[in-house]
Amino acid sequence: MALGLPGTVRACLFDLDGVITDTASVHAATWKEAFDALLQQREGEGFLPFTLEKDYRELVDGRPRAEGIRSFLSSRGIKLPEGGPGSPPSLDTVHGLGLWKSSLFEERIRAEGVKVCQDTMDYVVAVRDRGLLTAVVTSSANCREILRAAGAETLFDAWIDGIVAAKRGLRGKPNPDTFLAAARDLGQHPSECAIFEDALAGMDAGRSGHFGWVVGVDRVSQPDALYAHGADTVVADLSCLIEAAPIKGARP
Repeated sequence: MALGLPGTVRACLFDLDGVITDTASVHAATWKEAFDALLQQREGEGFLPFTLEKDYRELVDGRPRAEGIRSFLSSRGIKLPEGGPGSPPSLDTVHGLGLWKSSLFEERIRAEGVKVCQDTMDYVVAVRDRGLLTAVVTSSANCREILRAAGAETLFDAWIDGIVAAKRGLRGKPNPDTFLAAARDLGQHPSECAIFEDALAGMDAGRSGHFGWVVGVDRVSQPDALYAHGADTVVADLSCLIEAAPIKGARP
């Protein structure tokens, strides 16, 4: 398996946050800031805080922004009015909360810059040198700006981000729609594509879309969960694939 991939793979589909760039931690921190403010407003100082270990990874990570908000709020028995795209950033509506979180994220990115995951950049170059196609698949609406800031925009043949998904009416992860759209844009059957994801919702999308290979990129030490949600192999960083050294875990 050259580069850790079956010989049938013709294209590689990469998630953005946590796989290509180290912005997953920024997303997690700004989600916590936004949700904790909402919870404190509604419940006072004794509120149960938003957790990164469970709430973020299981309910929010990898999902479209509004869907992640609804998922977390539902887990706490909270229902907010939907609002709409024209809603102001606030804690009063689903769209308003999403816009407020987005503004927090953009402030941090402007202040701190974007850090790429060098192991992924090296791997992308290696697969392109082998003649494979590459695409970015993400729910982020800031995809192009983030990759442009990271100097990685020219390394991908197709883009399916939050903006494209909204225009095409594509459901977000854990549904496979965005990955399937990327495969179509590259002219490949899903069985000829490998998915690279760090989120459990991304694993679910890879499994339900019947993709040829699903790689769990384990940045937070959860190999068993990644395998349970559909990973074919799990690695701590993508240089392990070049060396063909997957993480051991309990795949059912």
